[in-house]
Amino acid sequence: MARDFLRQLPKGNNARTFSLLSWLCLDPWLFFLLLVLSCAGLTVLHSASDGDWLMLKRQMIFMGFGYLMMMVVARIPQMLVKQVSPFLYLFSIALLVLVMFFGTGAKGAQRWLDLPLLPRFQPSELVKLALPVFLARYFQHQILPPKFQHIVLSLFIIGLPTILILEQPDLGTSILIALSGLVVLFVAGLAWRYILAAFVLLAMAVPVMWFYVLHDYQRQRVLTLLNPEADKWGAGWNIIQSTTAIGAGGVSGKGWQLGTQSHLHFLPESHTDFIIAVLAEEFGYIGVVALLSINLMIVGRGFWIAAHAPDVFGRLLASSITFIYFVYLFVNMGMVSGILPVVGVPLPLVSQGGTSIVTLLCGFGMLMSIATGTRRMNQS
Repeated sequence: MARDFLRQLPKGNNARTFSLLSWLCLDPWLFFLLLVLSCAGLTVLHSASDGDWLMLKRQMIFMGFGYLMMMVVARIPQMLVKQVSPFLYLFSIALLVLVMFFGTGAKGAQRWLDLPLLPRFQPSELVKLALPVFLARYFQHQILPPKFQHIVLSLFIIGLPTILILEQPDLGTSILIALSGLVVLFVAGLAWRYILAAFVLLAMAVPVMWFYVLHDYQRQRVLTLLNPEADKWGAGWNIIQSTTAIGAGGVSGKGWQLGTQSHLHFLPESHTDFIIAVLAEEFGYIGVVALLSINLMIVGRGFWIAAHAPDVFGRLLASSITFIYFVYLFVNMGMVSGILPVVGVPLPLVSQGGTSIVTLLCGFGMLMSIATGTRRMNQS
């Protein structure tokens, strides 16, 4: 009888096995995929920077801090995240206003804050988390699908930071910010008639945006996309060199640190926006497919967490974070391969960056917090 009892005990609902990842509230699949992607990113960055150990060390420091913040955020209860979301949103708006008056500029844009005792950072990165969290909290307390007055208010919440970022100017980030909020609105059950009306209004607004909203250099980027050969020594140089690097890699690539386009400095911004061209030249088609597969598994895991979230807040927030990650991936690969205009969007966890890496990993921390809540409900 004793043997029967002991043999059946592990099958009971009260049996628990200790797991370090569970104690840290980390999703094992997502955590493993992020680590693999980070290691691959450091490998490519080392080559893209011509072996610049200072840049690599700085990237590793930001990644280490980002993973630490991810672990901290993953352990924050969702109830607390909901409660602080309005203050986080208002704080991010205040920082964007400060950028307008006290921001520091680089390359013709005023996007950073350089405050005492703090490293220089980009407040728009905080909005990428604050906006979807606040909208998810707002819609959780509404009857879904949302009514017209709730849609109008949510559009105002989305439009305020979008316009402030557009004025910096930062078209790429403003589009991402708007999309992060619109995804929450879509997942909340936005009626298709509103979606169709939005597309019609957008089509009607294109001429106005072209002449009165876009800056000269932004219009030039669109024209360059349509015909890069028209100014191959100027505006078309980036796209031509990046597509040349991608094609030169062939199937298996030239080998690590053997790419000529980047190491002979033909490829611009090889360690940031165009780093995937370095990967394609050195590791070829196989390397690009491997990197894309890892990213698509991360996206798939994110949507799985969203689909199994225990409440409306979790589903909306997880969907937005995952979709924006996919947009980052799609836009970066699209602009490097010449099918989208160059808008300055980095490749997640691969391109050199500081604030964006920390923000991205904090977002994944929120995803893991939602996944932890799902597991706890399934175990109860």
